[in-house]
Amino acid sequence: MTISRRTLLGTGAALGLLTACGSNTGRGGGDSGGKGPRLAQWYHQYGEAGAEQAVKRYAAAYEKADVQVQWRPGNYDEQTAAALLTDSGPDVFEVNGPSLDQIRKGQVVDLTGLFDGVRDDFNPVVLAPKTYDGKIWAIPQVVDMHLLYYRKSLLDDAGVEPPRSLEALVDAAKALTTKKVKGLFLGNDGGAGALGATPLYAAGLSSVTEDGEVGFDDPAAARALGRLRQLYADRSLLLGAPSDWSDPSAFTQELTAMQWCGLWALPAVREALGDDFGVLALPAEGPDGRPALPVGAYGAAVNARSDHKKEAKDFLKWLWIDGTEHQEDFALSYGFHIPARLSLAKKADELTEGPAADAVRYSTEYGYAEPLLWTPASRTAYQDALSRIIKSGANPESELKSVVREVRAELDRTRKKP
Repeated sequence: MTISRRTLLGTGAALGLLTACGSNTGRGGGDSGGKGPRLAQWYHQYGEAGAEQAVKRYAAAYEKADVQVQWRPGNYDEQTAAALLTDSGPDVFEVNGPSLDQIRKGQVVDLTGLFDGVRDDFNPVVLAPKTYDGKIWAIPQVVDMHLLYYRKSLLDDAGVEPPRSLEALVDAAKALTTKKVKGLFLGNDGGAGALGATPLYAAGLSSVTEDGEVGFDDPAAARALGRLRQLYADRSLLLGAPSDWSDPSAFTQELTAMQWCGLWALPAVREALGDDFGVLALPAEGPDGRPALPVGAYGAAVNARSDHKKEAKDFLKWLWIDGTEHQEDFALSYGFHIPARLSLAKKADELTEGPAADAVRYSTEYGYAEPLLWTPASRTAYQDALSRIIKSGANPESELKSVVREVRAELDRTRKKP
């Protein structure tokens, strides 16, 4: 099983516990070859050619410790959650988080001091969910995001402008739908999984507010989700595509005029279509709305149970704070991603023109990241309701009232000390 970086923006699953995570951790013992302590570093298994070799090359270049990289297949989030409860887990590890529970239970090390002098150079959208109680708990590695791709020629032929509101998106999808081409592809489930909370942000709302309250107890939320139902009811959505939304093939093979996909797909789309495409954020809903798209980043963290916490922090500073050449290489040489450092994103040639440059701009202007308080339980309750709204025509107002109650109860639970 291989996993691409797109998984960090998926709907996610609750962090669970495995009965065992394997004994081969690579941590401790053995001859380090005179390079200092041995550090075990874990990554989830990317599906991008060359990524594994690259991180092993970075580790080998570090002179102050013997860093042993492990590429971990399977359900990585569950593996790391289980390993953090033992004394045989990694010293440093990649994390889609860390989660609020991991931070509050003292399972990860405070890394705030590593950011002295460079904190403002990290993309603030992806840094925010790695920050809790004023401290930073993981270093963002690269930035990924979702985008709305549209085929310029198909829109021109139909006399349709790139949509700038959710209402216009509904109209455009309907106008672009023919016997051979559907107007829009949001995933084979109609968009509940791929879009997640993005329509709430497009309505000027949020999943959870900065002060820890439900962010969508507002009529605008129901209106936004109702637009998605209208797309489904109009038969403007492509359903049952050979590949799901994370693969751009439905778009490049002209099964759809517009598709919600990820930044990772941009090189493949460009190779297939040349300049005949553009990208947008999800358009705004209503007068108080604004375009929105999800942004995320895997982070590098230090295990609080490590016997070499200082050495582990020193290594991560070398790699993800000081090692700008490694950061740029990791972002752009194996797949297509944005460096987490704003200065690197601005100067990378691959990101300075066309849709790629638009994506960089959107990531800071319109991007949002799921807040730490948006827990797996809250996410599941919301997305189950969204699926019922889209596919079954359930009433958005009543569905959201129920979700608000569930999320409010979950927020009350998370406020309690562990």
